[in-house]
Amino acid sequence: MTEPVASGSKRRSTAATRRRKREQEILDATRALFDAAGMREVHIDEIAKAVGTNRAIIYRHFSGKDELFALTLVGYLDELHGRMRSVSEGHEDPRERLSAHVEAFVDFGIEYPAFVDCAQALMRRPGPELLEVLSEPALFRLGRGISGCLALLTGALDDGVAQGTFHVEDTNLLANHMYATGLGALQLARVGMLIKELAPGIPTIAPLSTEQVRRYLVDTSLALAIGTPD
Repeated sequence: MTEPVASGSKRRSTAATRRRKREQEILDATRALFDAAGMREVHIDEIAKAVGTNRAIIYRHFSGKDELFALTLVGYLDELHGRMRSVSEGHEDPRERLSAHVEAFVDFGIEYPAFVDCAQALMRRPGPELLEVLSEPALFRLGRGISGCLALLTGALDDGVAQGTFHVEDTNLLANHMYATGLGALQLARVGMLIKELAPGIPTIAPLSTEQVRRYLVDTSLALAIGTPD
């Protein structure tokens, strides 16, 4: 009697392995298309074609386009986390560590514009709406990806507070603020222009470099973290 049970368990395990492999192939294809053409230019049919299947199969693995794109964002976040952790190694000074994290974030966003598009697309949705379009496992993976990056920022902020270098009441809130405003600044860097008044009522534009955005984000992050002692 035990042999059929064992056989059935093995079949289920093999099927689950095949399913995970197919899901990863779809995510890898989505990421490759995003990097090549940008998120806004990629459609489900193109992704299906890239993995040699059809859109019906895509929707067997993901609840919808939003979930597919959210889990593609997780791949970006995992890579970003590795870069942020790597550049901060050896920095004992929390100011240096925070600066290294912010610089890595900017460089990653400039290198992968689709990461910024994915992250902003999800942030534009109200929380309850996001809960409706993503499955619980997808939400967990997305939350883990974001929180992993934020934990590096929070760790630097917490160390700075402990040393008396930073004066932050809620380090988690500040880390989330840095993430959200950083995405906006990366979009500004992509545009590469500032709009200002040349004279009252007369607009003009000025060039904006990636280095200016990087420096601005580092300086503002440090200023917010250092704050004012009570």
